[in-house]
Amino acid sequence: MESAFRICCQCGLVVLCLILSFYPAHAASNCRGTGVWLQVLGSGGPELIQGRASTSYLVWQDGKARVLVDMGSGSMLRFEQSGARIEDLEVILLSHLHVDHSADIPALVKAAYFGERTRDLPIYGPSGNALMPDTSAFLQSLLGEPDGAYRYLAGYLDGNESFRLVPRVVAAEGTSTHLALDRPGLKLTAVPVHHGPIPSLAWRVDIGGRSLAFSGDMNGDNGTLSALAAGADLLVAHNAIPEGAKGAARNLHMPPSVIGEIAAAAGIRQLVLSHRMKRTLGREQGTTKEIRKRYGGPLMFADDLQCFRVVR
Repeated sequence: MESAFRICCQCGLVVLCLILSFYPAHAASNCRGTGVWLQVLGSGGPELIQGRASTSYLVWQDGKARVLVDMGSGSMLRFEQSGARIEDLEVILLSHLHVDHSADIPALVKAAYFGERTRDLPIYGPSGNALMPDTSAFLQSLLGEPDGAYRYLAGYLDGNESFRLVPRVVAAEGTSTHLALDRPGLKLTAVPVHHGPIPSLAWRVDIGGRSLAFSGDMNGDNGTLSALAAGADLLVAHNAIPEGAKGAARNLHMPPSVIGEIAAAAGIRQLVLSHRMKRTLGREQGTTKEIRKRYGGPLMFADDLQCFRVVR
């Protein structure tokens, strides 16, 4: 809402500024109402900036946190602040294994020791390559015996604790879509996306008659996200670089024009911009202008703990 306030004030729309400052039309303070909600746990990237946690999202259904997408640093503090319960989670999804998307996994596992969860918790994530382990090997290197960094928590992989964290590796190469889970009320679909040399996935969550898509970090080169997100009620896209960025940043991330093209091609109903960084914060007006050349639907900039009702 601060971003919207700055933009409208720059345009001289004083009355609209006052309305927006007191009435957040698309966001709420908590997600525990009926229906499906997106909560942004971490709206930042790898930088330490403006008190933002790194990337993480919760999908709520009828007052319970069902799906956790990515777990960057600081996200478990936000998880606690949100009122979510580890016992309620159905699944964890990882887009890729960079620190700002995965660092708080051990924190969640240790926190679960003090809770009441008894059923296994699947964690879906990408396959590996020469630079990165696959999701199963990654968890083994963190928690497994005999050499895991936190091997005192190995029971959460081998079944000797109250529940198991069960890794599920999803192919992150090529352009094929992968159906990871399909059961009544919950469907999970992934597709590889281009994030430089890092194996990465975009995710779609169909739950409770609503659909959400998560771009993860990507530059758009594979052209796969628009098909995965087709007709989605909400798309979370990462606004990590401004228009005109070049070099390594552009090889890793998509500029606003590409976000707009994907949102328009997919016909999504709401667009939420997250993974905000120093190079994009304060440039919301320019970002909005580029996206609006291509996409005309509801557009929001995310902040930590913000909630968005997923509607049709």
